[in-house]
This record gives sequence, structure tokens and C-alpha cells, in this order.
Amino acid sequence: MNRRKWGTGLAVLVLAALCLLPTPVLARTPDSVLLGGMPFGVRFMAEGIVVVGFSEAKQGELNPAYAAGLRQGDVITAVDGESVSTAEELSRRIGESRGLVEITYRRKDRERVAILCPAESERGRKAGLFIRDTVAGIGTVTWVDGETMTFGGLGHGICRDGTGDLIAISDGAAEGVSITGVTRGAPGVPGELQGIFTGEVFGSVEANTDCGVFGVFREIPGDCGGDVPVGSREDVHPGRAYIRCTVVGGEPEEYEVCITDINARSRDNRSFSIVVTDPELLERTGGIVQGMSGSPVLQDGRLVGAVTHVLVGDPAEGYGVFIDNMFEAAG
Repeated sequence: MNRRKWGTGLAVLVLAALCLLPTPVLARTPDSVLLGGMPFGVRFMAEGIVVVGFSEAKQGELNPAYAAGLRQGDVITAVDGESVSTAEELSRRIGESRGLVEITYRRKDRERVAILCPAESERGRKAGLFIRDTVAGIGTVTWVDGETMTFGGLGHGICRDGTGDLIAISDGAAEGVSITGVTRGAPGVPGELQGIFTGEVFGSVEANTDCGVFGVFREIPGDCGGDVPVGSREDVHPGRAYIRCTVVGGEPEEYEVCITDINARSRDNRSFSIVVTDPELLERTGGIVQGMSGSPVLQDGRLVGAVTHVLVGDPAEGYGVFIDNMFEAAG
């Protein structure tokens, strides 16, 4: 199997769209996998045009879209009964319209209709919307199955801003990324690992779930760790563990943490608590920062979970998801 080095660094996904469970990509839980800890970029088309904000209206006037009943997170699917799939198409249709415009949209899987009266401007008719039809972000690979080339990452879903609803993905791609910097975390201010896309596509992203995103690589990334046994929730216990992630340089490293507060019945992405105890990681990042989501958690030589969240009040603490929750979500 040809191994290829395909990227360095990692960063968090901060994205938005609509909840729709995708097609699973796995048919089994392997006994062992290749260890992750390296970054990957996610880029895909959202299923519909997502409302992400509203422009300011003139004093004394209402924003046309907001006045029509549209809200952040709504997914626009049609104008005057004809489907639209890109932001450019939506803007053109509204700009060319005459009179009132019928906007069909989805909110929490329910289809609705808004009657919009566009505002007149020197550059045409405007709805007053900030919209998005594509989604892109950076996360961390948790594991790769060397036999099927399937992979899992993030440990949580890619969700709509403000609502927590999962994004419906279409034509997802996994790409290489590179670190550009890091902002250390502090109490009340989450840190973040900054990354950029390299432009190389290494595989597809096919599923977005509450316990991770999943897809298929074209080849095994060169920064993969060795073959590691897959653990289960029964293997997780309070005490020393390790997370594997890329913070500086081009290679993932392992850092010591402590597992506490285990919820053995957890079926979500907050299965146990993690406290960073590694002095080097605390010096570099202040603890867990946005961008470590998906970093594999190792205990007693087994892959038992992945990092998912940081506590805003204390960046040295966060949450992890059971690895068997990830495999169940994947298929």
C-alpha cells in the first residue's frame, strides 16, 4: 500500500446547515485501525442555500427577508416555485424579479413559504440576506481502516450555527490542510488552531453524524500512526491516557491527559471528561483548543475515543466520545 504524506496541522470546523442523517459508509467495526491525529479539510455543497445572516436596512425600514419571516439557519430551495441550488442563482432570480417574490424554504425539516418584497437599490432588487451554498472547514482524522480505506474524524457532527442541527452534505471532499498559527486558550476565550487548505483532494466525505464525519480516502495518509487495537466503552476507566494531534511542525505527537467522569451509557459525543496534564501541550495551546476535535484518545494501548469539545471556562478540560459510538454512527 502506497503511503503518502498529504498535509500538516489541524483546525476546528465551524459550519452551518440542515439536519439530515446520511448514508453510512461502514459495514463492520474492525478489530484494529491505523491511528489518526493528522488534519484534513472538509468541503461540500450544502443541500440548499443556507441563510447565515441579514444585512442592515435603512433607518426606519425592515430588512426584507427578515420581515418576510426568514430566519438564520433556514434553507432556501425555490423562488416562485422553481428550484434554486446556488447563491448566485438565488441573487439573480431576486434581482430579475418583478413585484412580490415567493420563497420556498425548509426549517427543521418542515417546508414553508415566505412572501418577500425585495428592496430597490442602484444595483437591482435585494433580499437583504447573507447566504451560503458551500461549506468548508478543517478537522482531525481519528482513524483509518487500512483494508477499506474508510476513515472517521471530528468525533462530533458539522452543525448549523446557533441551532446545533446537523448539516446535510452533498458532494463532500476530503482535502489536505496546513497550519498557519495557533491562538492559546484562556478561561472564557477558547483557543484555536488555524489552518488553510492545500488544494489537494485525498478522498470523499460521505456521512455527517452526531458522533463524527466519515468518508473514504484514495490512499493512506503518510502521517498515520501504526495499527492499534480498537477498544470499547468497557475499556475506558479513570486515569492516564493520551491524545494524538498535530500542534506544531508536520507530524502528530502524543500528549498525556487524564480521563474522568465517565458516562458508560453515553450514546452521544460527550461520553467522558478529559483533563490535559501534559506540560508541553499546556504551554503550546493552554489545553484543548478548537481544532483538536477528532484527536484520537488512547488508553492502555487501545483506541478508546476522540476529543470532541473544550470547556470554555477552563481550556485544560474538555470531552471525548467513545470510539464505539463513532463506529456505530458510521455504520
